[in-house]
Amino acid sequence: MTINYKDINLSYLKYGDSKEVIVILPGWGETRNTFLEMINILMIDYTVYIVDYPGFGDTSFPNYDLNMDEYTLMIIKFLNDLNITNPNIIAHSFGGRIAILLSSKYNIPIKNLILIDSAGIKPKMTLKKKFRLKIYKTLQSLADYLPKKTKHKFKTYLFNKFSSSDYQAIDENMRETFKNIVNLDLTNYLSNVKSNTLILWGEKDCDTPLKDGKLMHKKITNSELIIFPNCTHYCYLENTYVIIKIILCFLED
Repeated sequence: MTINYKDINLSYLKYGDSKEVIVILPGWGETRNTFLEMINILMIDYTVYIVDYPGFGDTSFPNYDLNMDEYTLMIIKFLNDLNITNPNIIAHSFGGRIAILLSSKYNIPIKNLILIDSAGIKPKMTLKKKFRLKIYKTLQSLADYLPKKTKHKFKTYLFNKFSSSDYQAIDENMRETFKNIVNLDLTNYLSNVKSNTLILWGEKDCDTPLKDGKLMHKKITNSELIIFPNCTHYCYLENTYVIIKIILCFLED
């Protein structure tokens, strides 16, 4: 099933047929398959929707770059087209960025919000990172003076040497979009999140560190934080059934 946003056919799936609705906003690169265990339980008492973002699953990426507002507006279009009002939202990582903007910037009513290892807080640039970036830009500039064949090889070497594995794994046509997303800091939006919010976090998350979860808890007024020892960025896969039980208790309360 799809809904149309501009020239994007946003693919989604619907599970269950209850009055209460849960919308799952997955992380970057994730699809419905990552959440199947959770969906199979939640759909007993809820209607569950999950989307494929452009470039992942069954949704094609457009021939232009996207930013966080575009992603948020396409989810608003999705909610409006399906007449989904005041949903419960479960958002992991990148999906948390969308959920934060839905509630704070666009004032979309969300009955209950569950943020799992959410992205949205831009890490501070350390001296080591600044120095590494300066070296990279300097070497890239010097490469322009090399012969064409050598220049291409050297720039490829620099890209593989200095770029993160996540960035290298992205299709080339999505790299500007990825930069648009990670360079946007949503810290100032957190205090405007109006929903009752449950924050779930892996203690050993290296992608979105625990200090981000603690800051979100501090900034979001009606929130509670649960930390999972020895878990990573994917605590919902490492503690699936415990987390499902916690989510169900939170939604029922």
